[in-house]
Amino acid sequence: MWLDEGWIEEDWVHRMQSPNQDARPMGTRIDTLVIHSISLPERGRDASVVSDLFLNRLDCHSHPAYFELLGLHVSSHFLIDRDGSVTQFVSCEKRAWHAGISAAMDRSNFNHFSIGVELLGDVYTPFELAQYASLKKLVRTLQARYPLKYAMAHSEIAPTRKTDPGPFFDWKGLRKSNTYDIQIDGA
Repeated sequence: MWLDEGWIEEDWVHRMQSPNQDARPMGTRIDTLVIHSISLPERGRDASVVSDLFLNRLDCHSHPAYFELLGLHVSSHFLIDRDGSVTQFVSCEKRAWHAGISAAMDRSNFNHFSIGVELLGDVYTPFELAQYASLKKLVRTLQARYPLKYAMAHSEIAPTRKTDPGPFFDWKGLRKSNTYDIQIDGA
């Protein structure tokens, strides 16, 4: 079930509202899913640290790797933990600040028309089956409300800046082979 404001109202989605969001440009068609991976510090597995980053609560002096995050304001619509649990940080009707400077397929500013999904993990390690199961469930839920057509890696829209979700992310079952077109197995 959806709330009119773009929040998923289901028991499998936890809600924590990030202040790092703003309005999408009027009339924007939300048709793209951007897949990310995140770990803080590198190779970290604590989702609460990522939540703190998205909620502007991260103590950037608590770890040397966090110094570069001082003053950074970022968010994503969703975070999928290693156990498959899903947290929504930004209404899908709003623009989350996840893609940064981005361009692909003759389009730019992917934050405008995309939904950002972070998977807890890194570019060095395979993702968990529970994460893929939750991602597919999330995509089906999103497709019931939005005309999602494409699924793209952060590295595909910002190749000079980003490498995530990395070589261990398995696109099979999420998009058609050799395309960006979403295709969920069994759907």
